[in-house]
Amino acid sequence: MEIHDLDNSIAKRFTWAIILTAVTLAAEVAGGIWANSLALLSDAAHVFLDLFALLLSLAAIKLAGRPATETRTFGWHRAEVFASFINGITIFLIAIGIFYEAWGRLLKPEEVKSLPMFVIATIGLVMNLLAASALHRHSHDDLNVHSDLLHVIGDAAASVGVIAGGAVMYFTGWYIVDAIISIGIGCVVFFGAGRVLRESTHILLEGVPRGMSVAGIAADMRTVEGVRDIHHLNVWSLCSHIVVLSAHMDVTTDFKQRQAEVIHAVEHMLLDHYGIVHTTLQVECIACLSGPVIRKIGHHSRHHDHSHRH
Repeated sequence: MEIHDLDNSIAKRFTWAIILTAVTLAAEVAGGIWANSLALLSDAAHVFLDLFALLLSLAAIKLAGRPATETRTFGWHRAEVFASFINGITIFLIAIGIFYEAWGRLLKPEEVKSLPMFVIATIGLVMNLLAASALHRHSHDDLNVHSDLLHVIGDAAASVGVIAGGAVMYFTGWYIVDAIISIGIGCVVFFGAGRVLRESTHILLEGVPRGMSVAGIAADMRTVEGVRDIHHLNVWSLCSHIVVLSAHMDVTTDFKQRQAEVIHAVEHMLLDHYGIVHTTLQVECIACLSGPVIRKIGHHSRHHDHSHRH
C-alpha cells in the first residue's frame, strides 16, 4: 500500500474511532449527570483524554500534508505539541476536581441510579470495543495508531469497572462504591495528564527523544565509512512523530572529495536505525576539529552593537 493510500486509510479509521468515542463521551456525561454517578463522569474525563489523543493523531496526519511557508519553515507540526500541553493542563485540573468530589462522597455517600449507570457504562464499553476494532487494522503500521489503540482499550477496561460498580450498587445499595471507583479512574486520569504534560514539555524544550541517546547516535554515525568524528550533534522532536537531527561531521582524508557519499550513507543509517528523516549534516571545519559532541549555546543579540562607530 502506498504511503498516501495508507495515510488516507488510517485517517478514515481515526475518524470512525473519533465518532464512536465522542458518542461515548456524550452518553457518559449526560448519563453521569442523570444517574448522579461520579464514576461515570470520571470515566467521561478519561474518555475525553483519549478523544483528544485521537484528534491529535488525526490532526498530525492532516498537518503533515500542509506545505511549509516562508514564515513557518517546519509547517504546522508543532501545533500538535501546544495542543497536547494545553490538554494536559485541562485534564490535570479535571482530575483534581474528581478527587475533591470523590472525597466529599466518601464522607457522605449520595444515592446513585445504579441501573441507568450500568446501562450507559455498557453502551460505553461497546463503543470502545468498536473504536478499538476500527484502529486494530493499522495498529502495526503506525505508532500513533498503536498508542491510541491502547488508550481505547484502557477506556474499555475503565467501563468494565464502572459496570461492575453499577451491578454492586444495584444489588447492595453500597453507594460509597461510586466514590471508590471514581478515585481509581481519577488516578488513571491524573497520571495520564502527567504523562501528556511531561512528554509535551520535553518536546517544547527540544529534549532528546525518549529512547534515544546522543552518545549512541554519535557512535553509530562514526561507524559509517569515511566518518572520522562527530561534533555539535543535536537531536530533538519537532512533534510526536518527527525527529530532527543536525551535526558536524569530520570526514577522513580519503573521502574529502566524496563527501556527498558519506552524507548519503549517514542519512540512510539514521533512517534505518532511528527513523530520522529530517537531517542537516555539515562537513566539519578545521576550526571545529577539537569541538565537543554537544555544543554549548549562549544568548547573543540578533543586532550588532554600532556604538563603536559614534
